[in-house]
Order: sequence, then C-alpha cells, then structure tokens
Amino acid sequence: QVQLAESGGGLAQAGGSLRLACAVSGRTRSSEIMGWFRHAPGKEREFVAAIAWSGGGANYADFVKGRFTISRDMARAMVYLQMNSLKPEDTAVYYCNVGGFKGYWGQGTQVTVSS
Repeated sequence: QVQLAESGGGLAQAGGSLRLACAVSGRTRSSEIMGWFRHAPGKEREFVAAIAWSGGGANYADFVKGRFTISRDMARAMVYLQMNSLKPEDTAVYYCNVGGFKGYWGQGTQVTVSS
C-alpha cells in the first residue's frame, strides 16, 4: 500500500511559478514510476510528467516541456513538480501518482493561474 499527499498548489499569475510537492509513504519499489497528472474542468485527466523512483530521465507532456520539471528525493520520500511560465490553461487539480492509472493517487491540489 502506498499513500501520496500533495501540497503546494494555489493561485499564481500567468508567467509565474509554483512548486508542487508529493509526500510518499508506504512500500515503493525503486522501479516504480512516479508521475504527475492533472484534471481540468470539462476535460479528462491527463498526464503531465513522470520519473522513475530510482532516478534517470524524465518524461513530459508536450504542453509542459521547457516549463515544468519533475524531480524526486528518495531520502525524503518526496516527488516535486516545479512549474514555471504558468499559463491560464494550466489551471487544474494536480495529482501525484504511482503506477499509472491503475496505481495509487493522492487527493490532489488545486492550481489556479490567472491571466
């Protein structure tokens, strides 16, 4: 069983930055893929970024490449999403995830970007 708890959401202006954090507890394997997804009103939940718990390269959705950075700190059992150059269309509830759609999810944190 894995528990995930997001924090760091809030209100930002277009062009601003926010840093999301995800506290990971429970049993995780080094091969696990840690990810961030988002769900905006009227849209389906979509992939944002992912990184292996053991490190290595990260994957990003095209719409965040060059703006968002995912990272993880195994010693602190944390996963982060640094979001720069925010746009109003980034407004959504952001979820931390382990193991893909059929894996574990956090409760989500709201990110609102004003124009």
